[in-house]
Amino acid sequence: MPEAVVELQHRTPFELLVATILSAQCTDERVNGVTPSLFAKYPGPRELAEAKSIELETIIRPTGFFRNKANSLIRCSQALLLQFRGKVPETMEELTALPGIGRKTANVMLGTCFHKPGIIVDTHVKRVANRLQLTVSADPTKIEFDLQGLLPQKDWTGGSQRILLHGRYVCVARKPKCELCVIYSDCAWEGKLAKT
Repeated sequence: MPEAVVELQHRTPFELLVATILSAQCTDERVNGVTPSLFAKYPGPRELAEAKSIELETIIRPTGFFRNKANSLIRCSQALLLQFRGKVPETMEELTALPGIGRKTANVMLGTCFHKPGIIVDTHVKRVANRLQLTVSADPTKIEFDLQGLLPQKDWTGGSQRILLHGRYVCVARKPKCELCVIYSDCAWEGKLAKT
């Protein structure tokens, strides 16, 4: 995967921040189906900070957990305005201080928008890293730090994105596509399928 990029469609750091919040427990494809109408109505943090929950929930309902996500989006937008004059901050500490923002979202922002090394750990990275014995942890923060110790810092963003995409399209949860796997011979996972 020479071009390992975030599949959430966005034009600005704010749009990626919103899309990443919506992506929790949801596919990027579904988020990409919702965000055009969302950003048409709420193009920036000021508009989203003033959103009525019920109207926002209606738009983002297809992403699941829409009440919690609407609350996070409104509170995060309000904090962006109050603390950062509406600009998405560029450090892990500032990003994770925003409501609804954890290390995964912060690392997506750091790597994609600000070109700072960050290891993204989602369900796909967690699964693949464990299957490849790059970690033995189930804790996303521990996995992030384990991968930091294995990958050169310059490869944190691209490397973790490649692991994520490999997990999304090849090393899937239920029926991994081992016949398509380019690292099959390096995989020691006991559940891998025999190549036919």
